[in-house]
Order: sequence, then C-alpha cells, then structure tokens
Amino acid sequence: MKNIYVGNLPRTATEASLKDLFVTFGEVGAVKLIKDRYTGEPRGFGFVEMSDDAAADAAVNELNGHNLEGSSLRINEARPQENRPRSGGSSSSGFGDRRSSGGSSNGGGSSFGNRSRSSGFGERRGGFGGSRDGNRGDRY
Repeated sequence: MKNIYVGNLPRTATEASLKDLFVTFGEVGAVKLIKDRYTGEPRGFGFVEMSDDAAADAAVNELNGHNLEGSSLRINEARPQENRPRSGGSSSSGFGDRRSSGGSSNGGGSSFGNRSRSSGFGERRGGFGGSRDGNRGDRY
C-alpha cells in the first residue's frame, strides 16, 4: 500500500474527481482531501492510497504535472508526517511566556492568582481606554 501526496489542487476538486483520476492506474484504497480545521475550506492538497505499488509509481510518474481544472498537479510519494508541537512554538504557555513574568513576588510563577498585579496581557490598570491615573472625568 502506497500513500501518494497530491498538491496544487483546485478548490473545486472533490474526493470523487481525484479517485476518478487515479483509478485508471489501479485500485484506489482511500482518498482524503485536507481542509482547514476552522473554516472547512480546502487547503489545496490531499492524499490517495493505492494498494499496488507498481500502479502507484505509474500514477505518480504519469500524473505529476497533469492539468486539472487549470492547476498543474504536484504528485509524489507521501512522506511520513513529522512530529510537530501543536501550539506552533516552543513556548509552554502559548502566550510568549508573558504570563509567567508578571513581576509577582512568588518567584516568577503564574500571575493568575495575584489579581493586584498586571495580568501579563499588556493592559494597564485603567482597563480599556481609560487614562493611566484613573481620572476619567478630566479627559475632555
């Protein structure tokens, strides 16, 4: 069983149209179009599984560069997925570690328990749009 990467797909491509393209080379096990997890929009690539390795190699060689609805497809054997951090970075808190440097006197721990200190998100004690010294009446 070979897993094939199919890139540069047009937005109008469907799993059925991709399967129809590959079935001429041999049996297609599964087709998966990758979509954005938040919007559900296609991300422009997908994967096709073929049971026969020789048929999969023939499909890769013949279909790489194939024009599908105006898009030149990029097709090659899929590589194993890399282990990547889910947060998108090496920060443990996901907020650039600003929360743990709130200047609290408890050794630099989280400032959530210490409400009198800055919350670590950049706002001042005046809140949203308030003046620094809290005298809101003399702004105008």
